[in-house]
Amino acid sequence: MVRTLPRPDDFLNRELSWLAFNERVLEEAEDPHVPLLDRVKFLAIVSSNWDEFFSVRVAGIWRQIDAGITHPGPDGRTPRQLLDEISTRIHDLSTRQHAIFHDTLKPLLRSEGIHILKPDQLSDFQRDFVRRYFEQTISPLITPLAVDNSHPFPRLGNRALVLMAELEAEERLEEERLPVSELSIIHVPLTVAPRFLRLPSPQGGYAFVILEDVIRMFAHQVFSGYSITNCNAIRVTRDMDLPLDEDPYEDLMKTVEEHLRSRRRGATVRLQYEEGLSPHLLNTLIEELELAPEDLYPTEGFAAFSDLMQLYEQIDLPHLKEAPMPPLPVPQIEQAHSVFDAIAKNDILVNHPFQSFDDSVMRFLREAADDPNVLAIKMTLYRMSRQSPIASALERAAERGKQVAAIVELRARFDEEANIAWARRLEKAGVYVVYGMPSYKTHGKACLVIRREATGIKRYCHLSTGNYNEKTSRLYSDLGLFTARPEFGEDLSNLFNLLTGYTRPPSFHKLIIAPQSFRQALYDRIDRERQHARDGKPARMILKSNALADGPMIQQLYEASQDGVKVDLIVRGSCCIRPGVPGLSENIRVVSILDRFLEHARVYHFTNDGDPETILASGDLMSRNLDNRVEVAFPLVDPIVAAQVVELLELQLQDTIKGRVLGPDGSVLRRGLDPNGPRLNSQIKTYEHLLFVSGARFVTQKLSGTYHDEDI
Repeated sequence: MVRTLPRPDDFLNRELSWLAFNERVLEEAEDPHVPLLDRVKFLAIVSSNWDEFFSVRVAGIWRQIDAGITHPGPDGRTPRQLLDEISTRIHDLSTRQHAIFHDTLKPLLRSEGIHILKPDQLSDFQRDFVRRYFEQTISPLITPLAVDNSHPFPRLGNRALVLMAELEAEERLEEERLPVSELSIIHVPLTVAPRFLRLPSPQGGYAFVILEDVIRMFAHQVFSGYSITNCNAIRVTRDMDLPLDEDPYEDLMKTVEEHLRSRRRGATVRLQYEEGLSPHLLNTLIEELELAPEDLYPTEGFAAFSDLMQLYEQIDLPHLKEAPMPPLPVPQIEQAHSVFDAIAKNDILVNHPFQSFDDSVMRFLREAADDPNVLAIKMTLYRMSRQSPIASALERAAERGKQVAAIVELRARFDEEANIAWARRLEKAGVYVVYGMPSYKTHGKACLVIRREATGIKRYCHLSTGNYNEKTSRLYSDLGLFTARPEFGEDLSNLFNLLTGYTRPPSFHKLIIAPQSFRQALYDRIDRERQHARDGKPARMILKSNALADGPMIQQLYEASQDGVKVDLIVRGSCCIRPGVPGLSENIRVVSILDRFLEHARVYHFTNDGDPETILASGDLMSRNLDNRVEVAFPLVDPIVAAQVVELLELQLQDTIKGRVLGPDGSVLRRGLDPNGPRLNSQIKTYEHLLFVSGARFVTQKLSGTYHDEDI
């Protein structure tokens, strides 16, 4: 059956939708109900998101323009038209971002005793402290780079903060008959020094000065014999996407490493610069970096708001941050002598970060590595931290003689270097390391442990919507499943044989794999709901995804709506569907939740005329996940586990505090604006429910002092 595409007018642009998501992040920084330092954190998050957006999405649009592509995309915009809209939108949002920081947050921080000082605001004691810090720590790290006819304009690193010093030589330098410079560049050493230097201040207070001001204060020591006429900060963002034209006979690791090196040579797609930068120097930068007007972003004395995360982390004032949610134990695992005993009894759902990753997933791997009855461990690894305890457990298991296979995806964007380092280390330990399949990123999340028991060989499985990364597990909201069901174990064995040996299993009992069958499996279930609706039966779907951008899938949802299927979508980021349009999508509702934890789980639920089916997956509703990646989707067979997930989805659809509703034109309506309406925060409610289920002592402190008692 041929699946059609939506008309351009019925398809919202992916990039503009993604910017709308980041506007929602910006709203969290504006929201006076959010604790002050968390507002600072959200300002950092949106800046970091924009960095990646420029490095990947804007860079990709520029490549299309440079290639002469004028054909419109699915939404009817040409690359040039899209770039113009993006530029206008981000310039407006950037202006808003600066206003939030300078006009709102800085005064509020000062009222709480937190000061970001300029050099002329320092006391004598603080100035002396900064001088010593500069001379002992920063000065040895500074390498001024002269720019003249014999020294070409240096290569500026991606996202590097740079000071451009315009100089005038004093007479004595002219008399020395040595070369002199009118322009010098200093890379601010942010990789080894904090952007925000904490200063001595009265007890209980916090005072900081930014690192570029530290350097400017004592730049005369670097440029002895010169007068410094201007010294302004700039920051460039470069094309950092990693397109791989893979040769099947070429070593993938070498290919990835070469592309990593080439990233530093990527074209410049954004210049952030302080407004005091001289017109002459700005024109020089435009020429040297080959910039267009839309690439220029003046800043009000502070670039790279992403570094505000350092400020958030340095300040220990709990009343200015969200009340902590300590990860809770998983009762079935906590109470069991062995994690394998717990999994053998029943399927177990884990809900991170509300439930402990360390006490569930890490315990599973630690016991597998140390248990003499465990014979083999097989696992996919997409994003690994540099100090990954997951990889360390696999390393230890291999050293103890167990058969260990790791499918390491070297092409996980911005995590390639960590993955390469661990791949080499695991290979040295005796792990069978496979770098994924040519042409397809391995994005699925799966782990299989094979154990010898009295009754024979038994397989224990973990499947997840999120990465095996202990850091993101504390920040991302994900769902995972432990099961010892034989059909899941057989499926995972066949999946790993496919990934390592390219074998072709006759079929999978339970797992749904992309690119083989994920798309069609979703189509089949949508068609089933449509048939129920045409037969006059209740029909409904709840689909939760990080993004919804696949044209044919959107068209299927439109047609389901027209047949009478109720379609509830929970989409955090880019969403290209137009909900609530009469005759097109009046039965479609889209909710976006943005709160302290990043909503990351993918869930696909179908009511199926009273015989419901709930599927968790690693893949979003995007073409790349449906067709161009190895994804793993898995049904929740245990009705109790499935009911827990559906209850969570229903709760999120009712979120009136952090939930937003998407309008037909892509606009987003903040819910809970009615002061007399219901007030519900789904993440807080989820945590409170799991706290009760775990049997842990209830925390008497409210989870957030920003909400009234009736709110939670």
